[in-house]
Amino acid sequence: MFEKKQKPLKKELNLFHVYAIATGTTLSAGFFLLPGLAAVEAGPAVPLVYLIAVIPLVPAMFSIIELATAMPRAGGVYYFLDRTMGPMVGTVGGFGTWSALVLKVAFALIGMGAYIKLFFPSVQIVPVAVMIALVLGFLSLFGSKKTGRLQVILVSVLLFCLLIFIGGGLPQINVAHFDNFLSSEWSSILSASGLVYISYVGLTNVASLSEEIKNPERNLPLGIFLALGTALIIYVLGTMVMTGVIPLERFVGDLTPVATAGEYLFGKVGSIFFSIAALFAFIAVANGGMLSASRYPLALSRDHLLPRYFLKMSKWSTPIFAIMVTVGTIVVILLLLDPTGIAKLASAFQLMVFALICLAVIIIRESKIEAYDPSFKSPLYPWMQILGVVLPFFLIVEMGLMPLLFSLGLMTVGIAWYWFYGRSRVVRTGAIYHLFERMGKLRYDGLDTELRGILKEKGLREADPFDEIVTRSFVIDLDDKKNFEDVVLSASFWISKLVDKSASDIEKLFLEGTRMGATPVTHGIALPHLRLSGLMQAEMVIVRGRKGIHIKFKDPLTNFEEAEQDVHAIFFLVSPKKDPTQHLRILAQIAGRVEEETFESEWRDAKDEQEIKEALLHEDRCLSIIVSKKTAASDLINKALKDIRFPDGCLVAMLRRKGQTIIPKGSTVILEGDRLTIIGDPKSMAEIKKEFEGV
Repeated sequence: MFEKKQKPLKKELNLFHVYAIATGTTLSAGFFLLPGLAAVEAGPAVPLVYLIAVIPLVPAMFSIIELATAMPRAGGVYYFLDRTMGPMVGTVGGFGTWSALVLKVAFALIGMGAYIKLFFPSVQIVPVAVMIALVLGFLSLFGSKKTGRLQVILVSVLLFCLLIFIGGGLPQINVAHFDNFLSSEWSSILSASGLVYISYVGLTNVASLSEEIKNPERNLPLGIFLALGTALIIYVLGTMVMTGVIPLERFVGDLTPVATAGEYLFGKVGSIFFSIAALFAFIAVANGGMLSASRYPLALSRDHLLPRYFLKMSKWSTPIFAIMVTVGTIVVILLLLDPTGIAKLASAFQLMVFALICLAVIIIRESKIEAYDPSFKSPLYPWMQILGVVLPFFLIVEMGLMPLLFSLGLMTVGIAWYWFYGRSRVVRTGAIYHLFERMGKLRYDGLDTELRGILKEKGLREADPFDEIVTRSFVIDLDDKKNFEDVVLSASFWISKLVDKSASDIEKLFLEGTRMGATPVTHGIALPHLRLSGLMQAEMVIVRGRKGIHIKFKDPLTNFEEAEQDVHAIFFLVSPKKDPTQHLRILAQIAGRVEEETFESEWRDAKDEQEIKEALLHEDRCLSIIVSKKTAASDLINKALKDIRFPDGCLVAMLRRKGQTIIPKGSTVILEGDRLTIIGDPKSMAEIKKEFEGV
């Protein structure tokens, strides 16, 4: 849990950025090119086709969101497959998904040609597409925030245009156009659904950026769900408008159906206006796709599956070489290949990856790894995932032989690369080996460590009572040097008062965990921890050893060889059996705090029990106030706590008065000279600090 990790990417993307990237990579060819092609097979039932097409995506979408909120790392699909099924499957998924993405970006840039040629028949689209690719690539070097801002602008303009399209078109629908709505056979409707399925797959590409998303546990699922709702509404209502205003004989096979519908609705101006909207859509999908694709080489390089120079970062903390190679590949495809046909073939590979992602959720859940802690869990498990494994292969078969062969070709390239390059450089397996007791020797305990490291990065959840645990904890402050065994006895005696176990039983459990390597020892601190049945809530004993506490322990970083160390802090954490992941998040929070530069000095210089506890609390969640007539806190003197209005989300957790620490109640009256410890969420604490600034 405490291993040194590579520097993560900057968290610069907020909820609107996630929504804009997911929406922008969805509303392009699916809306502006494919409806006319879908009408060839489905006739006037095109809106139904788009409703059916989203169904196979739902299991994969739920699965990707679950994995991304548990493991917010660059590389998305690659990272999930690697950590669940091992590096060979991860390599196949990483190479294949990257290839599919760059092909689709090239396809989007070429796809603009149909609309541009409506007004400029002589324009060569390839040079224009290359120029746009280079500009977008250059912009992405300056960070995901800059690219995200451009995406917000592009998507905002696009949604405004589509709102006009749908709002102006719905009242003008000719209901007669929907006569014989189901005149096509169901096999034709399902075939058309397979064709337009690719319209939705861009929704999940944003998962490759999860490492750069602020609060990914909230913003990632919410952004994707909002984007899906937006896309579904626009696809269904938009195709209703197209079907309802364009005569069927002209609609069938039309490659610019939005421009055609715009001409019927608003004349020539409408055709021009919505052609411009199409350009915004294609640039948006290229922008979001390029940003997502460039994170795959970075993730593969982090895991030694690509050369290390893909880790090179620009001064804006962006993977410069990964971006350059991605943009360069797109340019080569534009100049030398026909990306239109190849991108459609790549959709079959993406379907195969979606099936593997659903399988990955089953594997990692059944592996019972405690550090696997997604904030969003897919509903209807495992039936949702089983459906997600089966449906994509049904659609691949419907797509024909060439897409299947193309997918197998991408798989072969990925396997060959892993076999000849990556195999000798990687000593990692996936969660699948945690499934089978008979494969125990192949189990990769580094996965538990890695997931615990991710827990530390993600931090606490809103409901985690870390501050309360610290403020009610029992403190032992030692002036003389002690052995760990002596300290365990004192801590176990206090804990035994809270649970139906004797002090000697608890002592044995702590000592056994330390002998077996279950007690992390790092940065001069030790973290013995237990989960006990019958305990109502998590509790902690905090021990400071001014002259050191000698501990012997098994070190998991040296193959569990015995080691010795003098530590200056021990945190005994005990939690209920029912919530193992909260137990791990609290451990991760302590580990993260002791690694901060300010901890050591605050811990060493703490004068009393209250300051010892304050040293463990993060500064953005804690404030210490000396109540004096000379400070802004003078208004608190002689007031009961219940009469003092503090911002919602914070409370006075401790009060120090004349050398004694008091747990305050609502009736407690504040006196001059008291020192208050206020805890709360960062937003509320910012208000408190502003009010009492300088106290």
